[in-house]
Amino acid sequence: MCGIAALFAYGASAAPIAAAELRAVRDRMAKRGPDGTGEWFSADGRVALGHRRLSIIDLRAVADQPMLHDGGRLRIVFNGEIYNYKALRDELIAQGRVFQTNSDTEVILQLYDRDGPDCVRRLRGMFTIVLWDEKRGGMFLARDPLGIKPLYIADNGKTIRVASQVKALLAAAEVDTRPDPAGHVGFFLWGSVPDPYTLHRGIRALPAGHTQWIDARGAQSPRPYWSLIDTLSAVSPAPASPEARRELLRETLIDSLRHHFVADVPVGVFLSAGLDSTTIAALATEDGATNLRTLTLGFREFEGRENDETALAELVAAQRQTRHTTRWVLGREFAEERAALMEAMDQPSIDGTNTYFVAKAAHEAGLKVALSGLGGDEIFAGYPSFRQVPQLVRLVGPFAGLESFGRALRRATAPWLKNLVPPKYPGLLEYGTGFGGAYMLRRCLFMPWEMEDLLPREMAREGLEELRTLDRLEHDLDRLPSPRLKVTALEIAWYMRNQLLRDSDWAGMAHSLEIRVPFVDVELLARLAPLLASETPPSKGDMADTCRVPLPPPIRHRAKTGFVVPVRDWVQGETAGQEAGAARGFRGWARLVYAQHAKAA
Repeated sequence: MCGIAALFAYGASAAPIAAAELRAVRDRMAKRGPDGTGEWFSADGRVALGHRRLSIIDLRAVADQPMLHDGGRLRIVFNGEIYNYKALRDELIAQGRVFQTNSDTEVILQLYDRDGPDCVRRLRGMFTIVLWDEKRGGMFLARDPLGIKPLYIADNGKTIRVASQVKALLAAAEVDTRPDPAGHVGFFLWGSVPDPYTLHRGIRALPAGHTQWIDARGAQSPRPYWSLIDTLSAVSPAPASPEARRELLRETLIDSLRHHFVADVPVGVFLSAGLDSTTIAALATEDGATNLRTLTLGFREFEGRENDETALAELVAAQRQTRHTTRWVLGREFAEERAALMEAMDQPSIDGTNTYFVAKAAHEAGLKVALSGLGGDEIFAGYPSFRQVPQLVRLVGPFAGLESFGRALRRATAPWLKNLVPPKYPGLLEYGTGFGGAYMLRRCLFMPWEMEDLLPREMAREGLEELRTLDRLEHDLDRLPSPRLKVTALEIAWYMRNQLLRDSDWAGMAHSLEIRVPFVDVELLARLAPLLASETPPSKGDMADTCRVPLPPPIRHRAKTGFVVPVRDWVQGETAGQEAGAARGFRGWARLVYAQHAKAA
């Protein structure tokens, strides 16, 4: 896990790369990689690669980056982990290739040398790659299929700049930082900025599951190499018997866990009272993990109440004999950390506070790697959206074709309904007839018609037009055979990718911690797709039942509550007047987060 940076002056009239600029971008990400720095500049001054290292696999200096191959014909900086690198390395050695390190970085280099850009199809893990190909005279970029790791690009038509964080690119020269309406509107729609947008016109994310090539002719359009819809729709029949289904589920989960435990440093587990993280901890110990470190976050405001997860997490830790730590957080600590949290938040988000503090606890415990249960709800239908979205479509779907009438009705009744019903209710007929619109009603923080109350009118209109949110939500959903799979695809592609995974990245990296997500794995998703597409897809309970030793009954039968953080109480406790009043609920918190980022932009 690292921070990577690259500059390529591809235009004939572009100025040579300045070493100070590369270092400014790279070192803006110092916390991503406190274990070492590296840099390389081409002899002609046109290309530069920078790296901040967090040492996880092959801790020796020989594995530092930028790493070269074949005398410098290929050079790479890479962020992430390749969990199947040992199998790939053995395959390459059997073909006569010689390795100088035990690192996954060198495996990528050798695999690219053999397969070219198609090498990414063989990689199982989380990654972003920047590779300079001297022979072809170009730069190759890649991002993992599910978008676990971010990669941002600023291209002014002469020089392309690449980094692991938006805020790192703000340290570069000649980056267009004018507001991007799509990014600003997108934040208020979702509570996070949807890929590929940022708050800045000149910075874009490389989409998940895409590669990109840049040479003297400029940057080609990103090319997809993996598709979520293809994976969920192209499935074989699932096993018929309950026993075979349970065994497939168990084997698949354990296989993912084994890969995610690959490291040359200790790996811990974030442990809550939820089924996702408790199943991870339980299966890990059943598969042979010993002396496992587990961590739970507790909030004094919740102590002894329904939202207090500490006692149940400690019950699981005792049953599985883990080395457990409960980290208590007070409102006072939030006040002390608030400025640092906002600075670490690379793009505005209404979430991530819990991850920030549990990552801080893991760092204080001496860990560099921790597993998270993120992704379990998307795979095993743990969110209310899996029930509510199909119900809404069944209820309103018969009125399909009347969306224009619904829009006119909303506009006509808005002045009278504004203070009488929740803000999304007027849009039921307009948005509730299809899965994309129903998902917006369930997940959006603010609805499109509210944007002009939040942003300048022209910015709101331009942003909505660029986003085309409803069209993008509906794209290819008809290829999925069941409501369950449609909601799974929406939750993975929108909520998980744009918010949960991005929050895990910045919040973990703020404390030099690599957060791994065993449920967010392309091999796991492909192997479980037949079960997910079956008439009786697996539930969270089925997932938990894969444990040979049953989880404690209070865990197994606990109703899902979600992980709640008392941010509202903390903010209102430390502010007064207008700010405190504006901070009520997620909508209020969103306004405060946005104001902080807009001011800094």
